[in-house]
Amino acid sequence: MADEPGPQVQAVLDAMYSNGVPLTHGLSVESARGALDLFFAEEGSESVADVREFSFEGPESDVPVRIYEPEGERPHPICVFFHGGGWVLGNLDCYDNVCTRLANRAECLVVSIDYRLAPEHPFPAAPRDCYAATEWAVSNAGQLGGDPDRVAVAGDSAGGNLAAVVSLMARDRAGPEISHQGLIYPAVNPAGLEVPESYEENAEGYFLELASMEWFFDRYIESEIDERNPYAFPLQARNLADLPSATIVSAGFDPLRDEAFSYEKRLADAGVPVSHHHFEGMIHGFCSMTDELDAAEEGLDAIAEGLREAFRA
Repeated sequence: MADEPGPQVQAVLDAMYSNGVPLTHGLSVESARGALDLFFAEEGSESVADVREFSFEGPESDVPVRIYEPEGERPHPICVFFHGGGWVLGNLDCYDNVCTRLANRAECLVVSIDYRLAPEHPFPAAPRDCYAATEWAVSNAGQLGGDPDRVAVAGDSAGGNLAAVVSLMARDRAGPEISHQGLIYPAVNPAGLEVPESYEENAEGYFLELASMEWFFDRYIESEIDERNPYAFPLQARNLADLPSATIVSAGFDPLRDEAFSYEKRLADAGVPVSHHHFEGMIHGFCSMTDELDAAEEGLDAIAEGLREAFRA
């Protein structure tokens, strides 16, 4: 592991901590949501051919979606994208810069999902919405300009968790067919059961802090029994065979670092093709910091390349 973050990351951290803004675990849910919106929503987005917004009838309420269409001829392959934010924070606007880049670089239709958030809607609301959204994208692919036979899922942090969960659900429920899963520092480990070294090494000072992770888990998971549910934490799944190929991106100064490596090993041991791109000097959330960090583009390029390869197969 690198001794310290790279200079661009350190500049971000210095600015973040010098402002004296309380961290997530010191805020109310409403204030934490506003802080994340302000932090990420100002990142610059790329131009795409078209952006549309819809909602569909979800398991319990309408689920908003935003669709990013790249240049080129239809039908486009589809990537259903789930945003991060610890299942508590985040929205479509926070990931506009990420989704536009993935649409352009993977040459696919990105369908970004505004799933229900905890604590108002704890587990299993988010995975239910995300699985339903993937079914909706496949069922309506023709009207959206997409190809129902080339569909992937992707997300970062809690969204990476949800992409992995939807892949499991699709396998267990015999559909829809998913070509690939793009997992950006996915949260796949139940913190209440296992404590990887990276939780302790990166507990403070690197944007996502251990106390904030516990704050997220406490709001998402109501019952300790759910910590062992693979649809909450995919690392708890007994069998990871027959899942779609995966691209994993991880960061060295991230509490979630070790579980990314654990999930890579579990997938590989189960015979799932997996490509892991580790960014030693980066922090959690770096792929969203496209205005500040050169590595953000590299991380998104890695995810986009995994999507392109899967769509060509």
